[in-house]
Amino acid sequence: MAKIDVLQPGLFSTIQDMGRFGFLNFGVPQSGAMDFYAAKIANLILRNKGNNAVLEITQMGPKLQFSASTEIAVTGADLSPKINNDQVENNAVLKISAGDTLSFGRRKNGCRAYLAIKDGFDTEYLMNSRSWYTGLTEKYKLEKGMALPYNPFAKREPVTHSSVKFFSEYIKSKDIEAYPGPEYFKLCEAQRALLMETKYGIGRDNNRMAIQMVEPLVNDLDPILTGPVLPGTVQLTPSGRLIVLMRDSQTTGGYPRISQLSEKGISCLAQKVAGEKVKFTIKSR
Repeated sequence: MAKIDVLQPGLFSTIQDMGRFGFLNFGVPQSGAMDFYAAKIANLILRNKGNNAVLEITQMGPKLQFSASTEIAVTGADLSPKINNDQVENNAVLKISAGDTLSFGRRKNGCRAYLAIKDGFDTEYLMNSRSWYTGLTEKYKLEKGMALPYNPFAKREPVTHSSVKFFSEYIKSKDIEAYPGPEYFKLCEAQRALLMETKYGIGRDNNRMAIQMVEPLVNDLDPILTGPVLPGTVQLTPSGRLIVLMRDSQTTGGYPRISQLSEKGISCLAQKVAGEKVKFTIKSR
């Protein structure tokens, strides 16, 4: 078994696949890649299975050393990836030899990049997923000195002229696609209009559990009984702050659920950093 040695951990990096399903009734979050689209594209570039585990890298990337040859791909945010200090491109097959190092530099755009490796990372598999989650898996974030196992890649795939096109416009887009939530129509017309017209700033309280918006929306709704929530659920707190639940969110909540982000909306929001402005585009189902 080959390994990747973590020389520097970066800001916050975590192993994720497409998530852990079927355990919400036990209070186990779905987890999975914050930006499903970028994670899937990374695997497609390498002709991996769509659910192979990838490394999700937030804003400032790690420095990694490979013990054996393989192929990798980096998608999502442009964090200036380098192999042995030579600049490389996102969205391409990158050849790795034993002893090579992968590092990252200045963030050019986006928030989260995805590192896929040929045949996926061979990390802990728990409850039908390799996604790391604090309190559940042995590890929850990349740390210096860690070793990430993978299978060395020797066999070359047949030559193909097919290609994968990555539509990166959503990374810079300010429009967050969403649908009405269960309590959406309890808002008055003026509140619904304000929800769609306001440019909301991404607050500093944002992580894999939730992203909080800066600008408030007047909340005169009655409290609700605790109900189910999902990644992408937009909650309206008593103070009027909007909280968008993300992949590691709880499974139930007691705040009005005024909107539900689409998968496209979740991926778009996952690529925003604190201080950026976004607008909700509420679509009818």
